[in-house]
Amino acid sequence: MGERRASGAGERRSRGPLVAVCVTLAVCLLLTGGVVVLVNRVSSAFNDWSPPSASGVEPPAGTIQTPPHDELTAPPEPADVAPEEGSAPEEAGADERQRPAAPDLRPSSEWLDRASEATGIPRRALEGYAGAQLVVARDQPSCRLSWPTLAGIGYVESHHGTYAGGEIGEDGNTTVDIVGIPLDGTNRTRAIPDTDGGRYDGDTEWDRAIGPMQFIPHTWELWGDSPSGADPDPHNIDDAALSAARYLCADGRDLTVAADWESAILEYNRSDEYVADVLAYAHAYADAA
Repeated sequence: MGERRASGAGERRSRGPLVAVCVTLAVCLLLTGGVVVLVNRVSSAFNDWSPPSASGVEPPAGTIQTPPHDELTAPPEPADVAPEEGSAPEEAGADERQRPAAPDLRPSSEWLDRASEATGIPRRALEGYAGAQLVVARDQPSCRLSWPTLAGIGYVESHHGTYAGGEIGEDGNTTVDIVGIPLDGTNRTRAIPDTDGGRYDGDTEWDRAIGPMQFIPHTWELWGDSPSGADPDPHNIDDAALSAARYLCADGRDLTVAADWESAILEYNRSDEYVADVLAYAHAYADAA
C-alpha cells in the first residue's frame, strides 16, 4: 500500500508539470487563435471596408448608386455642359487641329453648382471633367466625348482625387499627390520597368500610376496636355482630365459608338471588370445630372 501511495504521489507530481504545460499550451493556442482571428478580421475589414451609411462618416467623394452592370450595353447619351458666358467653344474645322484652349473656356458656375449637387462629384473635379469636354468639343468634335465618361474613370481611379486622403484644391491640384503601387507584375499588375527615371512617380525601378486620373508616366509623356497651354501636370485635374480625353479620343474614335467607347476604356486599362465599372458610373452620373 505504501509503495502504491508513493507511486500515486509520484504520478501526481509527474503529472503536475504536464498539466501545467498543457494548460499553458492551451492558453497559448487560444491566444494565438484569437490573434489569428483578429488579424483575419482586420484584414477582411480593410479589404471590404466601406463607410457606414448611417454614421457621421462621410462616404467617398462622388459615391453614387450605379445601375446593374449586366443591364448596360452602351455608353450613356452625350451630356451637355453649359459654358461660362462668352466662352462657348468654336468649331475646329475639318482638320480638327488640336490646340490649347483659351483659359476662360470653362463650365458656368451655375451649371457646376447644380451638377455637383446632383451627382455628388466634388465641384472642382467636375470642373476638370466638364472643361475637358468643352475643349474636345471644340478641337475634336467627331469624338463626342462627354464628361460622365471622364467622371467614371476619375471615380474608379482615385475617388475624384481624394483616394490618398486629400482633395482637389481650388487651383486644380490634388492636395496630396496620388501615386500608385509599383507596377512590378505583382498584385495583378503588368510589369512596367521605370520609364521616367522617377521624375513623376519617385520610383527609378518600376513605373507607378500618377495623379487623379492615374496615368502611367510613359503615357503621360505622350498625352500630357493642359487647357491653359502651360506645362501639363499629372496632379492637376484640368490637365489630367484633358489628357485623358485626348487619349480616349485617339484613332478617330466616336465615343457615342459602343465599340469605340469600349475600345477607348480598354486602352486606358485592359480589364473587362474596369470597363464595366467605368460604364456603370458614367451612366449613374449622366442619369443624375
